[in-house]
Amino acid sequence: MTETTRRAMVLGAGGAGLAAVLTACASYGSPTIEATEEPAGDAAEEPTEESSPKKKKAASGGGKALADTADIPEGGGKVFENEKIVVTQPTAGEFKAFTAVCTHAGCTVATVSNKTINCPCHGSKFSISDGSVKDGPAGEPLEEKKITVDGDKIKLA
Repeated sequence: MTETTRRAMVLGAGGAGLAAVLTACASYGSPTIEATEEPAGDAAEEPTEESSPKKKKAASGGGKALADTADIPEGGGKVFENEKIVVTQPTAGEFKAFTAVCTHAGCTVATVSNKTINCPCHGSKFSISDGSVKDGPAGEPLEEKKITVDGDKIKLA
């Protein structure tokens, strides 16, 4: 009987491990917004909050601007990878900024083309006008960031 009990324990432990692996594999590529957004959002926001005061000081009061308005094409935009910000110009003279961190898996968006902000990891596309999802697997929009336009300079607010 002892042998049967050991065998049952080994099989039970192996089965539990297999179930955990299969569960992890089954969720790959699925938009698990609650699971990935909150930890990634909290982790991503903390460094941003710590670095934002430094960036804000640099971006205001005679400091360095994020970009010139001429750097942002009308109907397009530009990704600022170091700042994790994407700035767009949906229509002439209208500038928007969003986080450059994709809401699907936390990758940094890479390009802006055809009026969408594009993530290279899984193909999510977001609107340059409001950050809304145009093509998944992302299920949540990009968070809008505040910017100011002072003359021909774009600064983080």
